[in-house]
Formats: sequence, C-alpha cells, structure tokens
Amino acid sequence: MSNTATADTKKIAWKVEGMDCANCALTINKYLEKKGNKNVRVNYATGDVIFEAAGNIDEQQLTKDLHGLGYTVLADANDPHAGHNHPKSKWTHLRRFWICLPFTLVLMLHMIPGVHIHFLMNPWVQLALCLPVFIIGMSFYGPSAWKSIRNGIPNMNVLIAIGATAAFVYSLAGTLFNLGAGYMYYETAATIITLVFLGNYMEDSTVQSTQKSLDALVKSQKVTANMIAYDDKYEEQVFPVDSDSLRVGDLLLIKNGEQVPADCKILWGDAQVSEALLTGESEPIHKKAKDILVGGSLVLEGTVRAQVTAVGNETVLSNILNLVKQAQGEKPPVQQMADRISAIFVPTVLGIAALTFIGNWIYLKELAPALMNAIAVLVIACPCAMGLATPAAIAVGLGRGTRNGILFRNAKSLELFKNIKQVVFDKTGTLTTGDFSLSGWQVTGNITEKMFKNIAFSIEKYSNHPIAKTIAREWKGSPIRWQKIEEIKGLGMQAQDMEGNTYMAGSWKTAAKLTTDDSHNVYIIKNNELLGWIDVKDELRPEAKTVVSYLQNKGIKTILLSGDRQEKAAELATQVGIDTVIAEQTPEQKLAYITEQSANTPTVMVGDGINDAPALAKATIGVSMSDSSQVAMQTASVVLMNNGLKNLPMALGLGKHTYITIKENLFWAFSYNIVAIPVAAFGLLGVYGPTYGALIMALSDVVLAINSARLFVKKVK
Repeated sequence: MSNTATADTKKIAWKVEGMDCANCALTINKYLEKKGNKNVRVNYATGDVIFEAAGNIDEQQLTKDLHGLGYTVLADANDPHAGHNHPKSKWTHLRRFWICLPFTLVLMLHMIPGVHIHFLMNPWVQLALCLPVFIIGMSFYGPSAWKSIRNGIPNMNVLIAIGATAAFVYSLAGTLFNLGAGYMYYETAATIITLVFLGNYMEDSTVQSTQKSLDALVKSQKVTANMIAYDDKYEEQVFPVDSDSLRVGDLLLIKNGEQVPADCKILWGDAQVSEALLTGESEPIHKKAKDILVGGSLVLEGTVRAQVTAVGNETVLSNILNLVKQAQGEKPPVQQMADRISAIFVPTVLGIAALTFIGNWIYLKELAPALMNAIAVLVIACPCAMGLATPAAIAVGLGRGTRNGILFRNAKSLELFKNIKQVVFDKTGTLTTGDFSLSGWQVTGNITEKMFKNIAFSIEKYSNHPIAKTIAREWKGSPIRWQKIEEIKGLGMQAQDMEGNTYMAGSWKTAAKLTTDDSHNVYIIKNNELLGWIDVKDELRPEAKTVVSYLQNKGIKTILLSGDRQEKAAELATQVGIDTVIAEQTPEQKLAYITEQSANTPTVMVGDGINDAPALAKATIGVSMSDSSQVAMQTASVVLMNNGLKNLPMALGLGKHTYITIKENLFWAFSYNIVAIPVAAFGLLGVYGPTYGALIMALSDVVLAINSARLFVKKVK
C-alpha cells in the first residue's frame, strides 16, 4: 500500500471509501497528523489519501483506526486501477434512493391539493410507510454521524441524522400518545432521507464526470497483449495475456490497430503511432527499431516486435496518473479559508438550529413550526459545497490539461499562473527542436579524422546533452576505455585514458587559451592541445514565434536565458521576437538569475528539464519540455508532454481559469449558505420547509460541479 520515499520516511497513498464531505477529509487529515504523519493530503472527492509516515509506522493499525472512524482503506492509490476494480457495495446511493422513493411518494400524496386518501391519514399507516425509509437512512447516516461526533469533528451526516430523527421521533410521540394530525411529520423524515440520497448520488455522478479524462487514461492501461514465447523446439508461439500479467523483459507482438499494453522498446519493425491519449498530439509519430513505445499509445499502421521495459507503477502512464492524483490532493492557498470555515461549519449550524427552535417556539408559541424550521436549517445547510468547490475545479483543470499533454505536478501552480509577469526560456530543446545534425567539423591536431571522430564519440556518449547525443549517434565507433570521465557543469565533458592523457569536449570556454575562434559548438582538446572542432545545427520550433507573440500580447515579458554564445542567442531571439537576451550562462548562473527574478517578479521558467533542473525548481513556476525525464517530473511544476511548447499558452490559460472557477465555486458555496440558512430559520420556506430544504441542498453541489465542468469546453487561451 505504500511507496518508500527515503530510508526514514515512507510515502503512503491510499484509496479511502466513506468520505462524504470536507469535514470527513478534515477528520482523516487531523487524525493522521495527530499520529505524527507529515504532508497529509486528503481529497474527499476522489477518495485519495497521501501522506509521509515514519519508517516504523504500523500501516495495519492506521487502517484499523480509520475503520473505527467510519472509513475504509480500499487499495493503494498509486495503483492505476485503485477504486476501479474494487467491487462496489450493492447499497449505492442510487439504490437506496429508489428503495425509499415509493414509500416517500405515498406519504406525500396528501400534500397534493384535492387528493384525500383517508387511510393515509392514519398515523400507524404513516409510521409503517416511514419506518423502512428511516431504517435505511439511519443505517447509513447514523453510524457516520455518531463516529464523527465521537471524534470531535461532526460532519454533514450529523445534520441529516438529527433533522430526520427529530421529525421521526416527534411524529412517533404523536402516534403513541394519539396527539392528533398536528404531530404527523413522517413525510418530512422520509423526504429528507430520500432527497439527500438523491443529492449524494448526483454529487458522486457529477464529481466522477470531472474525472473522465483520468478515467480514460486508467481504462487505457488494461488491455490484452500478444506475448511471444518459444516452445521446446524454439518455434515462436504467440498467445494473448492481460497487460497486468506482463513483466519487464517479456517479448510482445503489437499489430496494426492495437494499443501498446506497456512501455516497451521496439526490437524489429516500424510503425506509425498515435500518442494522443497521453500528449493530446493527434499527428502520428513514426517509430522504428530501438525507439520506445509508451503504454497506452495506439499503433495506427505497421507491426512491431518489442520488449517490455516497464510495467505497473513504473510506466510513463502510471507516473502521469500518480502525478495528477497527488496534484488533486493538494490544496491551493485560496482553499485555506474554506477549510477553516468547514472545520466549524457543522457545530455552527447545530447552534443556529437550536437558536431557531428556541426563538420560533418563543415567538410562535407553537412547538411544531418551531421544530420544522429548526429541521429546515439542519437539512438546507451544505458543508459539502465548500469542500467540493476546490477539488471539483482542480479535477477538471488537471483532467483537461492531461488530455492536452499538460501535466501539473501540484495544484498550487494552477493558482500561481494568475500572477505571472515574465517567462524565461532556455534555448536548446525549448525554443529549438533539440534535434541536431552535424553541419561541419575540422581536425586541427596531428591525428587522423577517424581517430578524431572516435575520441569525440567516446567522450560524448557519456553526456545527456542533446549536442553530445547527436555526435555520439552520428559518429558511433569503438569506444576508448577511460580511467575516469566526468561532466563539468557549464563547460563540457572531461576524460582521462589509461595512459593518463586528459581529454576535453566542450564549449569555447574550454579552448579559450588555445584559439580565438569562438564560432564553433564543440572543441576537442587533448593535454591542452586543440584537436579540432565540431559544428551542429538546430532547427527553430515552428510554434516558437507564435507562443512568444501570444505572451507579449498578454503583457508578459519574454527572456532568453542560454548557455550558448551571445551572437547565436541574440540571432535566435530576433527570429522569434524575444525581449531580452542573457547568454553564456552556466547552470549556476542560470540558477542565481532565476532565484533573483522569482523573488522580485512572478516568473515562469521553461526548460528541457535536464541541465535546467535547479533553475526550474527555483522559478515561481517551472515548466519542463522533457516528458521522459524523471528529473523534470521531480523539479518542474508543469510538464509539457511530447515537447509541446505549443501547449504553453493553454497551460497558462488553464491555470488562470481554474483559479477563476475555484473562486466562483467558493462564492456560490458561501452565498448559498449565507442566504439559505436565514431563509430556513425565519420559516420563509413554509410548512414544508424541511422538504424544500433537502431538495435545495441536494441541488447545491450539482451547481458547483456543472460550473466546474464548464472548464472542459471553456476557451482558456
């Protein structure tokens, strides 16, 4: 049920059932913190509970204690199928509603003008009709209400349980002591329970609809795979297996029209592949031998044999899902006020209901209307609305982002986008494609061209820099055995062979004492002798100019921060229209610049997630272009899949509009309760106040979910 974070702490991720409102999430949060756990994140809308625990924590005891609080730990939330394969209880909210509805409708017949069914006015008949509804309602709301009171954080079910019980007991007393029709409010108790079950079902459905993008990703993970095996005669056999049963190293046959069942590497064949589900990019990608196929992508054309490289929680898709789940569990600063109010909301409503009962009894001098108004206050109040305001909007925002190849690592970044004043771009792999090709080279030392190429290949094969990868790819040869090799940040690679000779492959800074020609990309040096230089060319991203223009039209300053030479950086900045150029910067200098800028002005840093990792972490919001880099996943706040610079405007817009939606939801939640509770307290809902209150409360959460769902189609750029 857990993932180890460090030797001393353990990151635990659970899927928890039984959370009905923000107060439930608060109960679990406070309990886990009380037990010494850190960074607790509870999302009642999705059931995800994530926290860091000491290494010696007793998980079984924690799950047992949570069960005692009224909640059930179902599965590991890092399992992509958690909550999807678990058998659901037959007693769903919808089923409870349908069972209760016939009894409630019959009880309410006498409320219809002109309808008089004599036997329904018999209190014992009404008791018989109400009792099944009351038992079903209390079997669900009663235990939850009692446990929440016992633990000092009463939840919404307390309001429902007290309201329905008060109406039922009042009516029961009237029946037992034959006090007359003025004591008959069985339909009120039944209606409260039935309508709240309907409201719970509608809330669950609307919240689940906000999860549809993530659900699509989850469903894409479980497919049938064609596994290749060999019999005792070494003849190839292909047989179908579930993708869940695959292991690293298994051989697969993936045919035209099939979905890739797990991350794998192509051994033979080539194909046109759609990664639209993962990146939002509809254009097919050509994949050939040694290329990686991402689980969940679709083979549009061609057939390949491939070897599984990652399964389960190690796949790219699982990492995406876990990333988004964790982001959903986080609370942006705008939610903190709602949390503080939610913590005292139910006790406050109980107090208001008590005052309503006393005040109305004194003023009206009648017990029945005073009790009905108090019950109306209990059932019309909606703490769920305040708890749902943020997670509903975040679920939609993150879901839409995920479908368009935009991953938000945390919910905070969604809110921070609203203040962004400047965007800093790295050059290589960000504004340019990062797909280099050699454009020229020259040997200046006393060695052959073949030896020069072999030295360059042997050094650069150990670097992750895009230029180094290009040289290693195009000049692949027999590697030299190095006694030691290391990367010197901001300069290049340094190696020492078995004879003690020192080699360097790096920028002009490494060769500044050996030549005045600073116009080349890579210089190869041996024992302070220049052996030659290499030039590469890189293409500008076709969308770079459009993205920069978009930012400038929004009043956002653009800056190019590059380790490249001033001339090349300035030339590229002129091409795309960037405002400011800061070139020839080491990673340390980039970090210092971003730290200074972010301290003074809200700043986005866009980089490739490898050399720029420290700067990405220090920016107000770090945006990585590298979808496959684990460093990017850990340091950048936002990851643009498939190197999708074109998605930067949507990321900015989605962040701003998600924040706007959260504010709209919170405004509705607060306004609803501020207006609805006094209306119920002063008896303005009339004689059927509890019934109307239950109906209005049931619909209030749906309003928030619908407003949040607008983010799916809303124009955000």
